[in-house]
Amino acid sequence: MTQKIHILLVDDEASLREPLADYLVKQGYKVQQASDASVARSLLNAYDFDIILLDIMMPGEDGLSLCRFVTDKTDTPVIFISARTEETERIIGLELGADDYITKPFSPRELVARIKVVLRRAEKGGGKQLGTSGGGYQFSGWTLKSDTRSLIDTDGVNVSLSSGEYQMLLALVSRAGKVLNRDQLLDITQGREAHAFDRAVDNQISRLRRKIETDPKNPEIIKTVWGGGYVLAGEVKSL
Repeated sequence: MTQKIHILLVDDEASLREPLADYLVKQGYKVQQASDASVARSLLNAYDFDIILLDIMMPGEDGLSLCRFVTDKTDTPVIFISARTEETERIIGLELGADDYITKPFSPRELVARIKVVLRRAEKGGGKQLGTSGGGYQFSGWTLKSDTRSLIDTDGVNVSLSSGEYQMLLALVSRAGKVLNRDQLLDITQGREAHAFDRAVDNQISRLRRKIETDPKNPEIIKTVWGGGYVLAGEVKSL
């Protein structure tokens, strides 16, 4: 019998969190509960989780901030569970590296289905899908390292990338010179089953340009192909 999937459920509403945790346990999952981000951080230090279910609106540190921390430090998938239905909130969540977003009230059965999709996609291995070279890539003075999932500038300084930004940059670098439209980028980095928005791609591209371009408004590395999508220009060397 395989080891139980370990879930971290973070929500300040005990009336939702506790029954949902009970349901997930009955479905065969192992669940740790956190009523706020502070408790969640303590649990993250104590356990290895396979997936995190995260509310956005919480007292103190909100879910968006905690998601940023998680995706910057780990590859653990995140699904937002939130009462906020605005498209902007979903885009922000996906931009921060979340893997899915489900709005309250929701069916626990639907949530379990979403969990299975996200875990199945993570199990496939992003590196294999993206054709990662053994050590990474060098391009335009930058080094993208596969083993540490880090981006190094010309001075050897590490530039922080969220999980979503890393996947997006890897998709472009590993296919340098090839135009990738939004649908293709979503397929490669998240999978269309993630219910993501095309705008999430544009937002992540904008964030990457602010980090790697000399002039983000006139990009020379990640170029827009009007009516087509995006392409990484210049020579790329595999490490």
